[in-house]
This record gives sequence, C-alpha cells and structure tokens, in this order.
Amino acid sequence: MAEQTSRGEIFVVDDDPAVRDTLSMVLKAAGYEVICFADGAALLSVARNRTPAAILLDVHIPGKSGLDILKELHGEDYPAPIFMISGQGDISMAVGAIKSGALDFIEKPFRGSEIVGRLDEAIGAYARRQAESVSPKFSSLHFPGREPLTRREREVLEQFASGASNKEAGRTLGISPRTIEDHRANIMKKLGARNAADLIRIVMTAAQRAS
Repeated sequence: MAEQTSRGEIFVVDDDPAVRDTLSMVLKAAGYEVICFADGAALLSVARNRTPAAILLDVHIPGKSGLDILKELHGEDYPAPIFMISGQGDISMAVGAIKSGALDFIEKPFRGSEIVGRLDEAIGAYARRQAESVSPKFSSLHFPGREPLTRREREVLEQFASGASNKEAGRTLGISPRTIEDHRANIMKKLGARNAADLIRIVMTAAQRAS
C-alpha cells in the first residue's frame, strides 16, 4: 500500500484505553499521525518541546486534571488548537476550559466522523488566523475600566462586529456555534453590554477613541 502523506500529529490524552484506541484508529484513517498519552504529565514532557497539529485533552485524567494541564500549556498562547473532551455533565467545566484557552470542547459520546470534521475545520482555521492575526484595529481597542478581553474574545468580537452570525463566526474561527455564544456572553459581561446593539455601540465608541 502506498504511504499516505501525514496531515500532522494529533496528541490524544485520555486515561481510557478504549477511547485512545478509537480516536487513534479514526484519526489515522483520516491521515493524521496519533500519539496517545494516559495522563497529563506524559503529555507535558512532550508538548513543551514538540508542537502537534492539535491536542485532544480529556478533562478527567489521573493526577493533574485536564484543566490544570491546559493552564500549564498556556492554552491560548500554545501554538496549536487544544480541544477538551468532556462528559455531558461537565458543561460548566468545559466553559471554564474555554476561558482558560481551549479552542473548543467535544462531548462524549462522540462520533469519529464528528471528531475528524471538527479537527479539520479547527486546524485549517487556526492556520488562517495565524497568517492573518486579529486586525490591528481590533487588537488595539481599549475599553477603560473593563476587564481586558483575551485574544480569542477579540477574534470573536471582530467577527460579531462585522455582522457574522454565530455559525459564520464559528466556521471562520474553527469553533462550534455554541462556544461562540459562550465567548459572546463573556464579552458582553466584561464590557457591560446589555444586548447586541449595546455591544456594537461600545465597540464603535472604542474605535472612535482609537482613531
């Protein structure tokens, strides 16, 4: 059989051997190389010196939790998208993961095709964003007296201010629409916006101050 060109490495962190085997099989079939880890310490020793195309990190792993590992990797600044894997009852924890820099979260049980689709979209969007970055106009906006926005929140705000729907913004940023909603709610809370129109007014005022 002719060798398939690798689409990059995916790091999978899960203490359940069945989940690791399933993800490994599905991702290899999609053309990715897969390196599996049973705990966060094993991931950290490799991920600090070697950058994969993406990381799939379970919230519940032995030793340090997935959230602790995410923080140690400085999620938002890590040079590859990080997906948290969580059970359906862990939504509040998953939202916390997004705030700590995870790109998105994937709920168990999941379908193999869904994982591949989400990864393909996220890796492609991440590469585009690295090339384009947030426009200077948005990265320089200041909101005096307000909690600063993270880089990803600025990316979501830029999409929202340009009129993109949650679905369109999600497609551009490689994030699920529900996670876009979480970011948007957090942005509105930080900036003290009462509704969508109020948020646009706040952004326009900040843009006028910056110009």
